[in-house]
Amino acid sequence: MVVQVNAIQVPDAPVVLSTASVYPERTPAAFEIAAELGYDGIEVMVTADPVSQDIDMLRRLSEYHQIPITAIHAPCLIFTQRVWGRDPWIKLIKSKEMAEALGATTVVVHPAFKWQREYAREFESGILKMRDETDVIFAVENMYQVRMRGKEVVPYAPSWNPLDRDYPNVTLDLSHTAMSQSDAMDMARQLGDRLSHVHLADGVGGQNFDEHLIPGRGNQPCAELLEHLANNDYRGQIVLEVNTRKSDRETRLTELAEALAFTRLHFARSVPPEPRSEQPEREQIVVRSVPAPALRVFSVHSDGTVSTD
Repeated sequence: MVVQVNAIQVPDAPVVLSTASVYPERTPAAFEIAAELGYDGIEVMVTADPVSQDIDMLRRLSEYHQIPITAIHAPCLIFTQRVWGRDPWIKLIKSKEMAEALGATTVVVHPAFKWQREYAREFESGILKMRDETDVIFAVENMYQVRMRGKEVVPYAPSWNPLDRDYPNVTLDLSHTAMSQSDAMDMARQLGDRLSHVHLADGVGGQNFDEHLIPGRGNQPCAELLEHLANNDYRGQIVLEVNTRKSDRETRLTELAEALAFTRLHFARSVPPEPRSEQPEREQIVVRSVPAPALRVFSVHSDGTVSTD
């Protein structure tokens, strides 16, 4: 019996879990879940949770679960306005210091809110200045407009759209492209090498709600983007930042395992198949990590489920 084995090559980019993906569970749960499911790292969303602000505790969690902290999300959201004080630059400095202390390569930051007028005026030049002071990457995230009484209102300055600015590094969030009704693939192509960080999630859009669905459950081109990144040898981070707040622990584990399997399956580029004989009656996908020579093997069964051999 001859079974076709499709070999696919995977660029050397980590698939990371955001601590926001386990909310309302707290930061330690993200490390536990990421280690159990086989994620490559953690992005820490700095919030009012004391553990998310504690470098020593985060280091202990990383060491205990043997999973690296690869990124820090600065506390620049509406609900984190009082975390680390009210000065937005202090928040970025503290985020940079945390990243340096923990070995994280990236700080994710949102553009300023319009009411932060002085910060907004200095935002772009300030990001460039901070870039010159550290090896940590500041990746500015794409945001969105909101719709009020039939009109579009933009709460961000200097712009919600990173294509309008010259940020050296950008985070592309696909839940945000759904909300802004942007073309995620066009944005990725235009960003080119400036795209250094991805928040992988899904969304439907059309409402003032940032959905952060599990990839594949909305209308965003999650699979297409992953394949595009793989074909262009993307070496940044792919971070699952999804909403599981209505799920219990068992369901949350299932959803985050599904998100990871989706990402592993689509973040690959094909190589010509070779016929193999006397193989089990299922298609095997051999995943080569580049540049490491070790093989990771996933099996795709006839019902579409994915398992690790």
